[in-house]
Amino acid sequence: MKPIRLMAGFLTVGFWTLISRVAGLVRDMVMSAYLGDGAVAQAFVVAQSLPNMFRRLFAEGAFNMAFVPMYSKKLEGGEDANGFARDAFWSLAAFLALFSALAILLMPLLVWAMASGFGGDARFDLAVDMGRVAFPYILFISLTALLSGVLNSMGRFLATSAVSILLSLSMIAGMLLARQFGWDMGSALAWSVSVSGILQLGTTWWALKRLGFSLPFQLPKWTPELKRLAIIAAPAALAGGVVQVNLIVGRQVASYTDGAITWLYNADRLYQLPLGVVGIAIGVVLLPELSRRLRAKDDSGAQHSFSRGAEFALLLTLPAAVALVVIARPIIGVIFERGAYDAHAAQNTALALAVYGAGLPAFVLHKVLQPLYYARHDTRRPFNFALVSMAVNALVAVALMPLIGFLAAAIATTTAGWIMVLQLWLGSRNMGLTAQLDARFWHRLPRILLASAVMGAVLYAMLIGFGAASIEKGSRTPLLGLMVLAGMGSYFATAIATGAMSLSDLKASLRRGRRA
Repeated sequence: MKPIRLMAGFLTVGFWTLISRVAGLVRDMVMSAYLGDGAVAQAFVVAQSLPNMFRRLFAEGAFNMAFVPMYSKKLEGGEDANGFARDAFWSLAAFLALFSALAILLMPLLVWAMASGFGGDARFDLAVDMGRVAFPYILFISLTALLSGVLNSMGRFLATSAVSILLSLSMIAGMLLARQFGWDMGSALAWSVSVSGILQLGTTWWALKRLGFSLPFQLPKWTPELKRLAIIAAPAALAGGVVQVNLIVGRQVASYTDGAITWLYNADRLYQLPLGVVGIAIGVVLLPELSRRLRAKDDSGAQHSFSRGAEFALLLTLPAAVALVVIARPIIGVIFERGAYDAHAAQNTALALAVYGAGLPAFVLHKVLQPLYYARHDTRRPFNFALVSMAVNALVAVALMPLIGFLAAAIATTTAGWIMVLQLWLGSRNMGLTAQLDARFWHRLPRILLASAVMGAVLYAMLIGFGAASIEKGSRTPLLGLMVLAGMGSYFATAIATGAMSLSDLKASLRRGRRA
């Protein structure tokens, strides 16, 4: 993949991921306005997090991280890549159908493991009922991820990026219909999650069919290639499981403070906006690209791809992190503080958002560094690193909970994120040229840091100048708009003036992205 085409891939995936995340933000705004931080909202957050937790194992996680490099290398080598994909699809479908049935039966145990603080009140039964309806989503979205991996390996990023918007659209439609016809809001949300999975799978299947790729039904069969896939995926699944333990620790801590699960969820959704746009775009494009470069023994090309991924990540992530920390309260006020979501909930959500913002660069760099390992079929070391990260997360969360309550979960997540990145970085030092950042990256990094610092100073000065008006109804929305525009203007002006970014590179990438 040529340099400009690589950046175009980042921009294409990033653009559609941005649209999807904005739709998700609208969804969360509607949900907060209707449900606030009450029992139904908290129960739904736990119910929805269960299939999404396993999704990160079977979809974006272990299976796909092992599948994409194998499929890409078969495609590059002229082997029967599509036959391998069909075998993997139907085997995964059979496994997940059985797994979903078992999880539905054991849903009370899963809810207790996720939020034991719900025990003895209405939130527990609500979470169990909604969890049973929403859990089949894991089957559909994991199969969607596998087919998306096939499309991404072919260099087709549009359909796989755009399809993610269907979850938010389905949930918004479910809430509006429930409001219109008097349906139970929690049940409508749970059903809309599973329906969106069917829509995403159908859309991705159709996109592949247009390319001549067929998936006729076949009984699952255990081939040597699938055995190899399982051997590669197993350590990654364990690593992903360790990461999900971090999520469970956070949910457990939050479940003992009424409303905290919703506060952390909404803060998480906001920092996931830049993380999704940048991190997912890089992960989707970089893994198959590195896999192809390594197979072709193109070390300099692999180094260039890795360096541009890291540069692109920091160029967009560092200013986003600064903004989330400095103006967290005005952001939460404008987005969530309305309807049933009061000022107390907004203040606590803003505190969590600022802490998550400090970890945003780590969460994105994780997406940049991880493909270095998975492109080499090395899933064991990331697992070992994840174990250390999990231990740090649990230790910090448990130690700080008696002192600062629910905020301990956010601090633990951010601390563990930076520990994970440090380990991935140190572990990549023996990979040779392909894992070394080039001279252009090191030239631009201090300039990116300078531009971010200038932007932070501008935002802080405006926040102090506006005072209480920045969070008061009536004035907060236009004032936040002014701060966002001033922040973006100061950042990009400084970045261009200092050479942190090049307008010529950006224009060329945009032209290529429009043709992709």
